[in-house]
Amino acid sequence: MASHTDKAYEKQLEELRERLLRMAGRTEQMIVNAVRALITRDMELAKATVEADHAVNRLEVETDELCLVILAKRQPLASDLRFITLALKMVTDLERIGDLAVNICERAIDLSRSPNQIVLPEITPMAFLVQSMVHDAIEAFVAGDAERAEAVIQRDDQVDKEYTRVFRAVLEQMSQDPSRIAEGIHVQSVVKWLERIGDHATNLAELVVFMVRGKDIRHIGKLIP
Repeated sequence: MASHTDKAYEKQLEELRERLLRMAGRTEQMIVNAVRALITRDMELAKATVEADHAVNRLEVETDELCLVILAKRQPLASDLRFITLALKMVTDLERIGDLAVNICERAIDLSRSPNQIVLPEITPMAFLVQSMVHDAIEAFVAGDAERAEAVIQRDDQVDKEYTRVFRAVLEQMSQDPSRIAEGIHVQSVVKWLERIGDHATNLAELVVFMVRGKDIRHIGKLIP
C-alpha cells in the first residue's frame, strides 16, 4: 500500500492489515491443532481448538466493520479500494477455514471415543500441504507477491490427488473390515474438509493476484466452452 498524507487514514489501513494477519495466523494454527488432535486422538486439544474459533469469528466481524467504516468515510480509490474489497472477501475465506478446522476437531473427538482404531492412511502429507497453501497465501499477501500466490494456486491439483488417494485407502479398509465403517466415514469427512481448506487457500491466493495486478483470475481455465 502506498503511504498517505492523511495519517489517520494510514493508521486505519495498517490496522486493517494487522487484523487480517492476526486472523490468518489463528486460522493457520487451528489447522495444525485440528490435524494433530485427529492423529493423536487428543480430545482436549480438539476442544481447545473449537473454542479458538470464537476469536476468529470476532475478528471477522471487527474486520468487516472496519472495512465498512473506511469505505464510508474515506471513499478509497485504485489500489486502496482493491485492498479493502480483498479484505472483505479474505475474512470470509479465513472464517470458513476456521469452521472446517472445527469440523475436523469434532470428528477427532468422535474418533477418540471409538473402541476401534482405524489405521489412518497417510493423511499428514495432505494436511501439511493445505496448511502450507494457507501459510503461503498469507505470506504472498504480506509481501504483495503475485508469483508466490500463483504457486499456491498450482498446488491445488496436488491436494485433489491426495484427497482421492486417502479416500480410496480408507474405503478399502472399510470394505475389508465392516466394523470400521463408522470410523472410516469420519476420516473421509476429514479429508473432504482438508480439500475444501485447499480451495479456500486458492481463493485467498487469487485475491492476492487481484490486489497486486488488478487482474481477476478466478475460474480461468474452468469455463465451459
